[in-house]
This record gives sequence, structure tokens and C-alpha cells, in this order.
Amino acid sequence: MKYEVVIGLEVHTELRTKTKIMAKEYETVIGLEVHVELATKTKIFCGCKTSFGADPNTNVCPVCLGLPGVLPVLNRKVLEFGVRAGLALNCEIARFSKFDRKNYYYPDLPKNFQTSQFDLPICGPGFLDVEVEGEKKHIRITRAHMEEDAGKLVHHGNSITDSDYSLVDYNRTGTPLLEIVSEPDMRSAKEAVAYMEKLRAILQYVEISDCRMEEGSLRCDANVSVRPIGQKELGTKTEIKNINSFRGVERAVEYEALRQAELLEEGGKIIQETRTWDEKEGITKSMRSKEEANDYRYFPEPDLVPFTVSEEYIEEIRKTLPELPDARKERYMRCFGLSSEDAVMMTNDKDRSDYFEAVVKAGADPKAAVNWLMGEFASQLSTDGIEIAAAPVTAENLAELLKLISKGTISGKIAKKVFADMWKDGGGAEEIVRVKGLTQISDTGELEGLVANVIAEHPQAVADFKAGKKKAVGALVGQIMKVTKGQANPQVVNQLLAKKLSEL
Repeated sequence: MKYEVVIGLEVHTELRTKTKIMAKEYETVIGLEVHVELATKTKIFCGCKTSFGADPNTNVCPVCLGLPGVLPVLNRKVLEFGVRAGLALNCEIARFSKFDRKNYYYPDLPKNFQTSQFDLPICGPGFLDVEVEGEKKHIRITRAHMEEDAGKLVHHGNSITDSDYSLVDYNRTGTPLLEIVSEPDMRSAKEAVAYMEKLRAILQYVEISDCRMEEGSLRCDANVSVRPIGQKELGTKTEIKNINSFRGVERAVEYEALRQAELLEEGGKIIQETRTWDEKEGITKSMRSKEEANDYRYFPEPDLVPFTVSEEYIEEIRKTLPELPDARKERYMRCFGLSSEDAVMMTNDKDRSDYFEAVVKAGADPKAAVNWLMGEFASQLSTDGIEIAAAPVTAENLAELLKLISKGTISGKIAKKVFADMWKDGGGAEEIVRVKGLTQISDTGELEGLVANVIAEHPQAVADFKAGKKKAVGALVGQIMKVTKGQANPQVVNQLLAKKLSEL
């Protein structure tokens, strides 16, 4: 056991040393390629369903499998969603666009090519502004383009690197994607996560994707390089494929940057390659050499004609855009008095933001609503492994609970017990408080007797208080709360205790 402790300390010391070297000598440069699964009912070029969780290879047809003699037809909803996303991301919308063939072969790509967009994407340059540790960061977006997804490889083993064999599910083949490519403007893993969170929120707000990373509808490829601080030229980058969680993005970027910095410190050379993130081991692993655009032999898709997008079409879509996260954040700060940090937390997830709005609309104090949503409520969601949309406590019922606290009807401690019952049974707070007799005791006449009894029964605490030990009051308050099963109003109790003790 002694040696295990020493080894652990050495590992942590080594990690801290590497981190210090990284921070002092090298700058991390990050660009992200984010793949968003669009929430259409059917695939991009055929009528197959896009529903998640179907039996393997059941949502397929000759078109999405690329069988001879078939012709694709563009799903109009995919184009609409592409334009909606572009407008929300401050992108230029192309008036003339086309599809291209991206030629490569992997087992999950039945056509031997992917139908994507190359030189004329639907969305041109744009940007996102994010906030990290109180500082604003401007991140440029290079482009956003429509494309089809590949199939899914199911590996027989812990990961792709140690599998004996892999199976292929083509259900996802042809599912519409929007690939959003950033410039290499991020300089830390935290900035990368902030960008991803902001991007997810916007895409949810404009209702083009559910962005469920655990189901693969939002995936990220991270391009990471390091360079000596002060150097203008970019270092050699590696691409980390298919990261499917915010925590994974942060850990993968941090690890890869440290790996590259350590290699350079040892006199080594960074190889441009594609790597995979191993979540269990917490490391990136080499997969293959990184392809260049020429390797894909792009050429215009001959089975899909180029298309134009009119100004009238763009403006009609622009009119349908909802209030976006930044505008909502400013409104929360202006109208509800929230801090910038609280406003960000209440707007970076659409479902949580909508729930928060409903709680406040039902009469709850905005700050109290924030505290509960990020505290007790979030904890219960995490315990049950569900999203806020599936929460058994309605916004109106939570508002009812918060109003009982603000009126002094129940204490914060009792409120947690009531909330647990609400979560379990879905009932209203007032009914639970009434049936279980949980109303907070604020009557001074009733509490004066309890205070007198506690003082009489705990002479040592009284003596300690007289000796200058002010914390002794806490012990007396605790006794009263114990006797009343937490229902005594702590503010009134403290006032009465202070008065009685001063008279002794």
C-alpha cells in the first residue's frame, strides 16, 4: 500500500510538470469539425426513415446503399435546415451550390464514395462569440455544408484498435448531416468546449437537430496542433475523430496537446495523422495517416444538378428564426437581473431555458429558480439519467414550491423533502405540505416555549455562549430544529435565542 501511494504521487507530479511546460513553452491551436445530424424524418436522398434505435440494416433501400440504376433526390427539408443553421451562425448563404463525390472506401460506406459538398458549400464564412472565464472569444466559422452520413461499425472488442472483427449497420447511411468547420481560432480545451456548447444551443434553438451526443447526432473531430509561444506558423496537426461528449472533447484536446509538446521537447517530430480517442484509457491512439483534399478526388456529383437559392427564400427562413441564445441571455440579465454566468447557464440548453422561463412565468423568483435548476433539480436529473424534458416535476409545480419557500411557509430544508416527494409522485407542493403537515413554524408564542426548554436542558451550551463561544448558538438552534423535525423557522429561532441569551 505504501508503494502504491508513492507511485500515484509521482504520476501526478509528472502530469503537473508536463502541464507547466506546456503552459510556459507552447501554445495549443484547435479547430473543430462538427457533424450535426439533421432532424428530418427521412434521409437526405431517399425516403428511408432516420429513426434512432431500429434493428440493424432495416432502414435501408437501393438508393442509400448505392445499388446500380438508382438516382438520388435531394430532401428539401435538408436544404431548409442548412440555410436556417447558416443564418443563425452568421454565415453567408450561397446563391449557387452543388454536391460533390468524396471518394474513399471504408466498410461503412457502401457506395465507395460520400455525397458531400466541396468548393461550393451552402454556407460560407460566419462566426460565433463565446465566453470563457469571463472573457469573450471570437471564433470564425469557415463553412457549413450538407452531406450524407456513413454507416456504423460495431466493433467486437473494447475499441477499434483491439477488435477481432467489426459488424456494419447501414441504417445511418444516407442520414442528412451538416458539417460545420471552424477556423483554428481556439487556444484551449475550455474554449473548444465553450464553442461546442454554444453551437449545440443554437442548433437546438433553431430546431434543426436534437444534438444528442450520446446517440451520435452531434459529433466532433478536433484538429489539434502546438507551436512555440510567439511562433506565427501553425504546427503539424493531428485529427481526433468522432468525439461524442463535451468531457471527451476537453480531455482529448488536453491529452493530445500535452503529447505533442512532450514529443517536441524530446526532439521528435509530429506526424500528420488521424487519431482516435480512447475514453477508458484517456489517451489518443493512431489510426491512419491523414488524407489531404486531393486524396479524396472530389468531382461534381453527376446524379444531382446544381441548385440556386433565392434571396426571397432566405428571407422567408430568416423571418422564422426564434430568439437565439445571445439575445435571450441579454434579456435574462436585463429583465431578471441574472448575472452573466447565470444567464449563460440558463440559455446554453434550450430545454432548460424553456423550463426556466415557464418557472418564472408561473411566479417564481428568477434567481431562486436558477439555484434550484442548477442544484437539487440538476442533481436529480443526473441521478435518474434523464433530460429535463422528461422530468416528472412540472415548471408550474416547481414554481409553487419556490413560492412556498419565499413566503416562509416551509424552510429550505423541508423544501428538499417536499421536492423529493414531488419527483417521486408528480404531485403539487402545497398539497404535499398540507397532507404531511410540513408548514414552517413561525409563531413566536409557540417557539418561545421551545427556546426556553432548550436553554434549560443545555446549560453547557449556554455557558459556552457566555464564555464568548458564539458558535454555541448553532448547537441550540440545531436542538430546536431536531425537536420540530426541521419545521421551525430558523430566522425566528435565531432572533428568539439571541434575545433570551442576552437576558441571562
